[in-house]
Amino acid sequence: MSRVIFGALALVVLQVFVLYILGQPSICECDYIKVWEGVVLSSGNSQHLTDWYTFSHIIHGFLFYLGLWFFFPRLSIGIRFLLALGIEIGWEVFENTPIVIEHYRQQALAQGYIGDSIINSVMDTIAMVVGFLMAWKWPIFTVIVLGIGMEVFVGYSIRDNLALNVIGLLHQFEFIHV
Repeated sequence: MSRVIFGALALVVLQVFVLYILGQPSICECDYIKVWEGVVLSSGNSQHLTDWYTFSHIIHGFLFYLGLWFFFPRLSIGIRFLLALGIEIGWEVFENTPIVIEHYRQQALAQGYIGDSIINSVMDTIAMVVGFLMAWKWPIFTVIVLGIGMEVFVGYSIRDNLALNVIGLLHQFEFIHV
C-alpha cells in the first residue's frame, strides 16, 4: 500500500512540474483561492479548487475504475488505481497544452480560456480519485445512476458536461454550440 501511495504522490508531483513547465499559473491570477467557482463564463473558471467541471473528473474516476476492472480484472486495485491516476494526469497535462487550450477557445463556453491553474488541475485529479474510490466501494448501479445524474445536472445547469466536452473536442457540431 505504501508503494501505491508513494507512486501516486510521485505522479502528482510530476503533474505539477509539467504544468509549471507549460507555464500554467499556480493559482488564479486574481491572487486568491475560492472553494467553488460557479460562473462558467468567468476568468476564474478552471482556476480555483472546484468548478462545474469537477463533476466530469469524478465521472472520469467512475469510468477509469470500471474500464480497468473490466479489461484488467487480474491487476491489483493498487495497480489499477495508479493506471487511472496516470491516465487522469496525462489528460490534465494534455488538456493544458497550447494546442488544446486553443481548441477549447474555439468553443462558445471557453472563449478566453487560459487552461487550468495548477491547483485546479490537482483538484481535478483528486476528484478523479474520489470517483475511482466511489466506484470501487459502491454498488455498480449506484455509480451508474450517480454518473448519469451528474451528467444531466451539469448539462442542464451549464449546457456542457463530460459527454458534450468529448464530442466538442473530437468535432464541433453547430447544434451543440450554446
